[in-house]
Amino acid sequence: QVQLVESGGGLVQPGGSLRLSCAASGSRFSIVAMGWYRRAPGKQRELVAYITSGGSRNYADSVRGRFTISRDNAKNMVYLQMNSLKPEDTAVYYCNRKSAAADDYWGQGTQVTVSS
Repeated sequence: QVQLVESGGGLVQPGGSLRLSCAASGSRFSIVAMGWYRRAPGKQRELVAYITSGGSRNYADSVRGRFTISRDNAKNMVYLQMNSLKPEDTAVYYCNRKSAAADDYWGQGTQVTVSS
């Protein structure tokens, strides 16, 4: 059974930074593309960044240049460094496989609130 545990969220002022972490279980972690998603109030969950098994990265236009995704395959960890945060980044953030479907297993997520 795959388990995903997100952490690192919190309350931050606009322009601030946070680093999210995701601990993933499963023997296939190193060979799958992993992504960070977010669900803002009243909106659908969206993929904001993903990283392939080979380390290639891709970002949504809304976060490109501000967020950086990385992974540590030895530790089964995925990270999201978020800089220059904006109020519209407020959401619950989740990690999962890039190919995850809505009815797949999802962790509890971590709340990020950007507010002055």
